[in-house]
Amino acid sequence: MKLSLKHLLSGVAVGLILIFSFLISFPDGKVHIFFCNVGQGDAAYIRTPGNQDMLIDGGPDTKVLNCLGRHMPFYDRTIDVVMLTHPQKDHLQGLLSVLQRYQVKYIVLGVEENQTDGYQRLVQEIKNRNIPVKHLYTGDKFSLGKVKFEILWPERKWVVENVFPSNSVLSDLGNLSNPNTLGLLTTQRNINDFSIYLHLAFGSFSSLFTGDGDTRIQGEIMKEVSLPRVNILKYPHHGSKYGAGEDFLKLVSPDLTVISVGKNPWGHPTPETLDLLAKLSIPFKRTDQNGDVEIVSDGQGWVVKSEKGSK
Repeated sequence: MKLSLKHLLSGVAVGLILIFSFLISFPDGKVHIFFCNVGQGDAAYIRTPGNQDMLIDGGPDTKVLNCLGRHMPFYDRTIDVVMLTHPQKDHLQGLLSVLQRYQVKYIVLGVEENQTDGYQRLVQEIKNRNIPVKHLYTGDKFSLGKVKFEILWPERKWVVENVFPSNSVLSDLGNLSNPNTLGLLTTQRNINDFSIYLHLAFGSFSSLFTGDGDTRIQGEIMKEVSLPRVNILKYPHHGSKYGAGEDFLKLVSPDLTVISVGKNPWGHPTPETLDLLAKLSIPFKRTDQNGDVEIVSDGQGWVVKSEKGSK
C-alpha cells in the first residue's frame, strides 16, 4: 500500500507531539500542586520532583479525570498515593472513576463511614482491586522522594472516642491502623470533623490540605499540634462561613489560600470568609473563577498559575 505524503506528514506531526510531550514531562526538580476545577468539591493532584503522583480527594463526579488528563503525562497510568480526606460525595465520588482508570499503589482514608451508595461502592472497588489501605493519624509521616508529608489530624485517641462500635475491633488503639478496619459509624460528630489535615514540605516550601475540617474541629487541632506557617493553604470547606477561624488563619499565616468551589446553594465562598481574608490581607484563588490553580516550587520560591475556564 502506497503511503501518501499527507499521511506521512500527519504521522510525523503526531510523533513529534508525543516526543515533545514526553520530554517536557521529565523531572524538573520541582513540586507541582494542581487544585483541580471539579465544581463544588475538592481534588488536588500533586506531582513530585521525581515524577511520583498523589491525588487528594476526587471531587463530586468524573471531572477529576479531565484534570488528571491535563496535568499527568499521557503515558503515566499509575498514581502512587490516593488520599480521601473524609467520606462525603463531593470528595469521594470521583475516586471511583480514578480507581477504574489508573493503577493505584495505595490509598489513605479514615475508618469512619458514610452510609451512602457512593461510599459503599468505593470500599468495594478498593477490595476488588486489592489496593492496599493505610489509616494514618496525628504525627504519622511518609515521603514521596524529597517531598515530605505529615498528618496533623485526626488524632488516634479522638477517633476511638468518636466511632462505633466500641467492641473488639477497637479493643486497643493499634487496631485503628488495621487496613481491614473500614466503615465504622461515627457518633454525633459531624463527618467533616474527621477530615485529614495533611502538611506537605519540600525544602522551605510548605502547603496545608484541610478537607472540610472547619471551625468545629480547629480548636481541637490547635490543642494537639503546633500548626506550622505555610505558603499555601487549601481553604477548609469550600469557603464556608465556618471554614476557618481567625486564630487558625493567623497561626498558619498563608501567603496564598486556594478555595475549591463551584456553583452551590450555600453561597460559598461566603461574604464572611472573603471579609476575613481581606481583614488578614490573605490573597486567594478560587477554582470556579480561576480554573485549575497550579503551584510550582523548587523548594525555595514558588509561583502560582491558573487555567481560567478549565473543566
